[in-house]
Amino acid sequence: MSDSADSEAGWSPTPDPHALAFDLDRALSAMVLVHARVPETALTAGALGTERAGNGACIGDDGLILTIGYLITEAEQVWLSSSDGQTVQGYVVGSDQESGFGLVRAVQPLDVSTLSLGDSDPVVAGDPVIVAGHGGRDQAINAKVTTRGEFAGYWEYVLDEAIFTFPAHPNWGGSGAIGMQGELLGIGSLLVQQVTPSGESASANMIVPIDLLKPVFDDLCHYGRRSSPARPWMGMLVQDVGDRLVVGSTYPECPADEAGLKPGDTVIAVAGEEQTGLAQMFRKVWSLGPAGTEIPLTMMRDGQPFETVLHSIDRNARLISGRLH
Repeated sequence: MSDSADSEAGWSPTPDPHALAFDLDRALSAMVLVHARVPETALTAGALGTERAGNGACIGDDGLILTIGYLITEAEQVWLSSSDGQTVQGYVVGSDQESGFGLVRAVQPLDVSTLSLGDSDPVVAGDPVIVAGHGGRDQAINAKVTTRGEFAGYWEYVLDEAIFTFPAHPNWGGSGAIGMQGELLGIGSLLVQQVTPSGESASANMIVPIDLLKPVFDDLCHYGRRSSPARPWMGMLVQDVGDRLVVGSTYPECPADEAGLKPGDTVIAVAGEEQTGLAQMFRKVWSLGPAGTEIPLTMMRDGQPFETVLHSIDRNARLISGRLH
């Protein structure tokens, strides 16, 4: 958007602290830099790397930081930095594979403010938010919710009502979506492409709604994960290519790999039910039972269908524990 267009529309990419009902600088000081180091032997090292950096929001006076889980999954070392340059070590408190949230805590006092948890369920398209990362006003942008809707990720992940915001924050991982009362409405996860009303493609952020944290918050703090039975995990990355569900890769010595699935194989049906989309497929798998359930698949390879059975597991059983206490 050009400067003239900004002026005509009365919109600015930079939040104006004088136009807000809360202390913007105080809210932004709750955003910290999260830097994690993951061992090369970690299951996720190949896909996510061994050096990961993003943002997190302080939500507790005891130095509890909420971030996006992929930043800290299997982390052996975590550092947290405030906007004023203070850096302290942290440790992984817990993570939730279903929502995608992760919690870390500073081991020493971190001189930052805290954000209260808001209510994300009432958030609708058109609502204004501030999407912010570590770094104060320079890392905060005015944005609007474009849609609320389903999001399916190829890593066996589905959100029923993700929040999508535009314009996109360039440092989206772990960024905070802050409401107009200074409350935390969600945590940034991904950069996605959306089609604008004019038919153009534009970058947007996918935000994990904060209300998904509330039911599992105590479990994450006390046990490091949700206490309910884990979903069955297949251990493969599946791409939605047109109307085909194509295996992109499999994790070594995990169910899909042990069943002999290969990149390029196409998923046709789960338990005899034809599948046409990622969300549908994952929900069907999860409906069959908890981790350990057998997953019957009909696959296609080189134009030939074949049947196989995956012996699902709990994903957490293959991850290196990031808990340091």
